[in-house]
Amino acid sequence: MLHTSAESAAERVYAEVKERILTNEIAGGELISEGEIASKCSVSRTPVREAFLRLETEGWMRLYPKRGALVVPIGDREKRDVVDARRLLEGHAVRSVTSRPAAVAELAERLRDNLAAHRRADATDVAEFSRLDAAFHQLIAAAGDNPLLADFYTTLGERHRRMTIASVHRDAGVAARILADHLDLLGAIEAADADRFDHLLAGHLAGVHDLPGEPA
Repeated sequence: MLHTSAESAAERVYAEVKERILTNEIAGGELISEGEIASKCSVSRTPVREAFLRLETEGWMRLYPKRGALVVPIGDREKRDVVDARRLLEGHAVRSVTSRPAAVAELAERLRDNLAAHRRADATDVAEFSRLDAAFHQLIAAAGDNPLLADFYTTLGERHRRMTIASVHRDAGVAARILADHLDLLGAIEAADADRFDHLLAGHLAGVHDLPGEPA
């Protein structure tokens, strides 16, 4: 029973700290301590240590004995890798969808529902905004009718969310750009124009995530 309780505490700390990293509440480059997190989560240091080890294994932080844990910042290489993967997967999905008129109509309807929810969302709720942004793109990836690729795309979701939140914090105008770009992407899908979708997606991702050397 005690073992199960300890596991539950470590899992809770892991989830809470990871969410704070994803939502930029704990910013990249920040050094945090076991004691600080133990106090905030009302637990002993043992589950915090276990959670930190797991987060280090997943690449979210680096541990420094007697100093604390450094939250790994989002680097240009990571941004490029995530964006490259998203362009490949979403572009492939749209090319598959455009050959099936019924699938185009179904995807367009779901994307319109997402955009409506996006417009209704509280503009100051960055976490919800980023969730809806990720959902928009996940709908596109899932429509490609390839479960393996859709599942792989889902694994990018956490990095996608973190990058979007960081971009919105960096520039308040990014949120409006995302909504405008999503409407354009929807238009390309409705027109069954996969080449235009690829072009728009490249500009959208480069602009939102401020990729060096890429056209915004």
